Amino acid sequence: MNKYVAMASATVLAGAMAGAAAPVNANDGFYFGPSITGYYLDSDRVTRGHNESYVGGLNLGYRGTNDWAIEFGAGREVGGDDMDVAKLDILHWFGEDTQSWRPYLVFGAAYYELDDNNINPGETYSTQGSLGVGMSTMVSDHWEFRSDVRALHELHGNGSSNIDGALNLALNYYFNAPPVAAAVVAAEPAPAPQPVAAPETRTITVRLNVEFEFDKAVVRAIYGDELKAVAEAMKAHDDIDLVLEGHTDARGTDKYNQSLSERRAAAVKVKLAEMYGINPSRISTIGYGESKPIADNKTDEGRARNRRVIGELSFTEVAPN
Repeated sequence: MNKYVAMASATVLAGAMAGAAAPVNANDGFYFGPSITGYYLDSDRVTRGHNESYVGGLNLGYRGTNDWAIEFGAGREVGGDDMDVAKLDILHWFGEDTQSWRPYLVFGAAYYELDDNNINPGETYSTQGSLGVGMSTMVSDHWEFRSDVRALHELHGNGSSNIDGALNLALNYYFNAPPVAAAVVAAEPAPAPQPVAAPETRTITVRLNVEFEFDKAVVRAIYGDELKAVAEAMKAHDDIDLVLEGHTDARGTDKYNQSLSERRAAAVKVKLAEMYGINPSRISTIGYGESKPIADNKTDEGRARNRRVIGELSFTEVAPN
């Protein structure tokens, strides 16, 4: 058993050296490396003498990104040829790569060929099922150190169901480069949103004032520019409507002047619709007769100002820079 004490001491020493370094991410893909295993054979196998053996071997395996690996190994007794071993193992690691050491579970099958004269004749060849636990660490970008203890139960041999013990040390080289760790970049604080200045606006008012000759409801050509300005404003702002108010002077009866004021407002509406393409539904008319004079009805100049149709549009627009 002194051999096993030496192997355990080597494991502790290697672990202390590896643990002093920063954790390295576990690799995946194919790996290859040497191992040495100390076997403690069941006493029922041995007729006399010692029942311990060192086996040096080589391992070839493949480790997936899900922390499972499959591994084939073969070895021969160190310093002799009394014990040859072939094995097939399945391994699974636990924990995260941020840990320096990661535990793992191993199970599989091993084939013994025992030629020592101290071995019972029925135990020369046997197949063992193995189960063990261990610890591993990446000592560099490509090299992994591993150590585990295993129990091996005889599956096929002389029927004695022997149970052996093993302490395994392995050093494996991974052919793939280690995964690149994502860089942690400190996020700069987003700049505070700057208040957006409200655009400067202005209110536009378009006024219409069409004056008529005495006792007439005919829109004269001289008011073409005013009508065009109103029409263009209504086309640019289809959400505003126009109200036309008709008026007369004081000559004539109230009833006649009411009718005349309504006809004057209607005449301006027709002009806007027919000559400038404004939808008539957007224009409403109302007549006030002689009831709302703006000048003195006793003078010709005052009466001319009172014979009118007026309208007004107001809308808001963004002021140019």
